[in-house]
Amino acid sequence: MTIDAVIPEPGRQIQTLDELTPEQAEAVLELLRESARADGMQAVSEQGRLQLRGGKREGVRHFLLTVEGELRGYAQLEDTDPVEAPAAELVVHPAHRGRGHGRALGTALLGASGKRLRVWAHGGKSAARHLSQVLGLTLFRELRQLRRPLTPMDIPEPVYPPGVTVRTFVPGEDDAAWLSVNARAFAHHPEQGSLTQRDLDDRKAEPWFDPKGFFLAEREGELIGFHWTKVHAEEQLGEVYVIGVLPEAQGGGLGLALTSLGLRHLAAQGMPAAMLYVDADNAAALTVYERLGFTTHEVDLMYRTET
Repeated sequence: MTIDAVIPEPGRQIQTLDELTPEQAEAVLELLRESARADGMQAVSEQGRLQLRGGKREGVRHFLLTVEGELRGYAQLEDTDPVEAPAAELVVHPAHRGRGHGRALGTALLGASGKRLRVWAHGGKSAARHLSQVLGLTLFRELRQLRRPLTPMDIPEPVYPPGVTVRTFVPGEDDAAWLSVNARAFAHHPEQGSLTQRDLDDRKAEPWFDPKGFFLAEREGELIGFHWTKVHAEEQLGEVYVIGVLPEAQGGGLGLALTSLGLRHLAAQGMPAAMLYVDADNAAALTVYERLGFTTHEVDLMYRTET
């Protein structure tokens, strides 16, 4: 979330849409690129960016803020969680901040959600914290981005529990099994655990997708865990994209082994460093990652209305 102070702007309009045309989607993506260049980080998550294209998506709405027809701000509202309040992300073009556009988008999101709202502030910047206070939101979640160098190679060889074998993902053949295990492994995590075939297809269509970096752990022919890695080629940064282990297979060291396998793979691809995201209250995962040499690089904060 990137925002601005409150200054009236004549001619401001906010259009709410269930889907974007290709031209509108490209305009939003260009706005996001401009914002990322100015802020050093993305204002909208990968999932949010994927949802800009491909037509209507259930529970997703787009807010286009224009001034005299020029796009100056964007927000996305996703209402797909059966329990939690709708989640939002928003951005204002860096050349047009300080004119009340952030507050206008935030107010529109509150109205559209019935004042039941969660909002991400990527990077946790002070301006976003101020806007959350103006909108009456309170902090309730902290997501940390951790990083570690991959050179020199000091990552231990993976040691798998008895009976476990590891292979790579086969697109089209492993989709259903992976979606099932992902849902079970992340039943407590609505964003990751609710991924659908369409979400998986979106990611498989991205230029970064490489099944050789998508590792599946099996026992007696049944999928029990996985480590999906990702390479950010432009940034020369590897990512522990997502690691999942079935509840009944946890506690035997499989998660640590899969983490080591993925990190060694990223190092072999020539990546000088690796990153991952983890919730600040996930003490067990933080301990594992810190033992592997990860330290906090930046934080994303989520604010919400009082419930």
